[in-house]
Amino acid sequence: MKSSVYALVDCNNFYASCEKLFRPDLRHVPVVVLSNNDGCVVARSKEAKALGIKMGVPVHHIKNDIRRYGIQVFSSNYTLYGDMSRRVMTTLDTLAPRVDVYSIDEAFLDLTDMGRLVELEAYGRQVRETVHHNIGLPVCVGIAPTRTLAKLANYAAKKYPATGGVVDLTDPARQRRLMARVPVDEVWGVGRKLSSKLQGMGIDTALKLADTDLATLRERFSVVLERTARELNGIACLPWEEVPAPKKQIMCSRSFGQPIRALSDLEEAVAHYASRVAEKLRAGEQYAGELMVFIRTNPFKADAPQYSRSASIRFIQATQDSRTIAKEALTLLRTLYQEGFDYAKAGVMLGDLVDGSGLQSDLFEVSESANPRDERSERLMAVMDSINRESRATLCMARETGAGAYAMRREHLSPAYTTDWSQLPSVD
Repeated sequence: MKSSVYALVDCNNFYASCEKLFRPDLRHVPVVVLSNNDGCVVARSKEAKALGIKMGVPVHHIKNDIRRYGIQVFSSNYTLYGDMSRRVMTTLDTLAPRVDVYSIDEAFLDLTDMGRLVELEAYGRQVRETVHHNIGLPVCVGIAPTRTLAKLANYAAKKYPATGGVVDLTDPARQRRLMARVPVDEVWGVGRKLSSKLQGMGIDTALKLADTDLATLRERFSVVLERTARELNGIACLPWEEVPAPKKQIMCSRSFGQPIRALSDLEEAVAHYASRVAEKLRAGEQYAGELMVFIRTNPFKADAPQYSRSASIRFIQATQDSRTIAKEALTLLRTLYQEGFDYAKAGVMLGDLVDGSGLQSDLFEVSESANPRDERSERLMAVMDSINRESRATLCMARETGAGAYAMRREHLSPAYTTDWSQLPSVD
């Protein structure tokens, strides 16, 4: 039986690197990227990390550092990051026979059939150089016989500059040397609470976790942690995902840029979220049987009146039509709304998702030729998605239009350099 070999390719400081890519003047400048509504730090360049800027810190807590060190601040530009991610993953598709995209900035490559043909560390350097040449973004590569070990190899590639950004961990002796130096909370899947419990048992490194009796891990924790320990010992337990599992729920939820009181402003926001969540539904070729809407005030403002409610319905016929979803979402919203509150967030969630083969005809449809799929609706939605995807024009639900009172606060937003002709960088 041939041994598996995986490579984890992870973009370095992805959001911050995307911002720096189109700003050569920021090459050695500390950069931070903020969360929705410019609230907290969600990404840091290596220079910002060196200054001690912590992940998740509220931006108003580091105002003095921003002024003192000349830190450049950016709002999250998800349009830019999504497009740069697509370019990275497209490049990786040309470098390996199978690619499993794990997150916006990470992907596993299956190198099982390549290990006999190439020297793995050299291959990792080729991947790193190709991505940087084609896209301009720095990546690190960790190579190992299991995904969990590949994660550790990537951790080492980032932590130790002498590696040159590539670590081959296929040698068992090298695996054990590294695991002896890696804290247990750096192991993939070991969160803060679990790490605390393990440390209480004296298991404070990845190596000690790997050497712990498997039956004990299964009995005291879970079969998931047992699998993690097996993976640390070079036994592949995580299956390769040829096709991502279909989503069970899809949600669109945002905090507002400023508190909202008027029902009309809430309707505009919910209609917009319903339209976006319906687009995601169609992109996955799924239909929704259930709809949920929620609204709430800001729970962190203890001195303000609090209100939080949700409501849901089941569709008689599973749908992917933006019109139906938006109409029912607004109906639910009107039953939830109460005057006198400063609303901070709303959301729309679709559940009970099925693909086309799982659709059922209406029980009360008497026609013998009843088709559970509304072909006219699907054609209309396809045209709408095509226009929104391929042209500068935007089709939307009428109720989405308005003053945009719900819009996120993004005072430091960079241009959409790669997806909008009008925002292309220019040279004077």
